Amino acid sequence: MFYAYVLFSLNKGIYYKGSTENLVVRVQQHNDGLVAFTSKYRPWKIVYYEVFSTRAEALKREKFFKSGKGREWLKNTLNNIS
Repeated sequence: MFYAYVLFSLNKGIYYKGSTENLVVRVQQHNDGLVAFTSKYRPWKIVYYEVFSTRAEALKREKFFKSGKGREWLKNTLNNIS
């Protein structure tokens, strides 16, 4: 399985969008400071994810999350979850 995910920085209040094959390990890497971009914004909390059967699907969804329409969709979705 592959995942497209959204993290929220509890320190800075920003979002990070990514994709991975192992969600638990990847979030731990972000929180351990092993990912260059996210290391200065720790700690991170996972706020949203979707599961896919292929890496290509997860990467496509990650790319959508990073687009203007995707950011708007996430904003609406995350507001409805809260």
